Order: sequence, then structure tokens, then C-alpha cells
Amino acid sequence: MTDNAQATAVPSWVLKFMDAIDTLEFGEGFAPLSEDTDMFFGTAHIHGVEAIKEFFIKIDAPLNITHEVLEFWTAGDGVRLLRGEATMARKTEPDQVVRAPFMHIFYLDQEEPVRIRTLRITAGPLQTDAVM
Repeated sequence: MTDNAQATAVPSWVLKFMDAIDTLEFGEGFAPLSEDTDMFFGTAHIHGVEAIKEFFIKIDAPLNITHEVLEFWTAGDGVRLLRGEATMARKTEPDQVVRAPFMHIFYLDQEEPVRIRTLRITAGPLQTDAVM
């Protein structure tokens, strides 16, 4: 990266992406992803938009989950950084709520329209047994 990261307003494409993950209705929220997008979630490496959708369905379908974006930064070379917090509970135990911090690092191929080349996600720490 040639620039320092600068805090900026959260772009609408990021909010739509988070909403798509929460609702598992991918439509416009997943438009920036392609069959060439790579996503790394912890130790998992998922390639392509359809596989990424399947991954989120697998991990989020059993949960009531909401992702809140707390901070967003723009850096050089198409790098975007997001810090947030997920609030989640198993659908079978909705009163046992867990909150977990997360970070997303987006590497963009292009700005207009936004196309995501690579997405790296870290989540936690969290009480894994409370939601899995």
C-alpha cells in the first residue's frame, strides 16, 4: 500500500453486502463478487461467488445474526478495511445472544462498479459453543 488508510463513510455497497449476509438474500449485495473472487474466512478459502453464498448459508442459516459496521477505512491500491460487530444467537436458542468482533479486508479490482478480487475475514474471539 502506498497510502495510509483514511477513515471514510461506509459506502452503500458495503451496507448492502452486510445486509445480504444477514438475510441470506444475496441479490444486489453480492453484485461486487464474481466467479474470480477469493474469500478467506479464518482458515477457509472459498473461490467464486456461488461457493461464497453457499458458505454463508452453511454458517449463518442456523443463526439469527446482524452485522454492524463500526468503522470503515480506505487505503491505497484498492484496499478497504472494515471493523464491525456481529450479534448472533442460534435460532433454536434465541435468548442466548453472543457478540463477536470482526474485520473484513476488501481488495478491489475496480471502483466503479465495485468489483471485489479478494475478501479476507477474521471473526472473534467468541463463545463458539454458544452459537455452533
